[in-house]
Amino acid sequence: MFIDNVTQLMNEKGISQAELSRRTGLPRSSISQYLSGRNKPREKALEAIAGALGVKTEALTAGDTKLTVKIAAELMGVSEQFVRVAMQQKQLPIGTAVKLTGSKYTYYISPKLFTEFTGIKV
Repeated sequence: MFIDNVTQLMNEKGISQAELSRRTGLPRSSISQYLSGRNKPREKALEAIAGALGVKTEALTAGDTKLTVKIAAELMGVSEQFVRVAMQQKQLPIGTAVKLTGSKYTYYISPKLFTEFTGIKV
């Protein structure tokens, strides 16, 4: 999704790869590699690209990582039930537990918040 998100923003703003390179200070070859999928930008490069495009980094990476309760629990070494209950009680600041009907919830886990809270990069 990063490639699609950046390409769409560049098109909307009329920015070429060369112009994005100039605005970010990143080599044009790096921009080309990021947009072709050959390389993935590190955090500093991601921040530079987001700044040049006038958006937050989350706008560039939206849709890249789907973090489920199961995956989060496995990465943290805890049970899925622990993650669910802690999110419902707002004791685990990695996303949002949204109550549906009755006792059913749906969970939205932010890769960024998960990484910030646990120190585990996803």
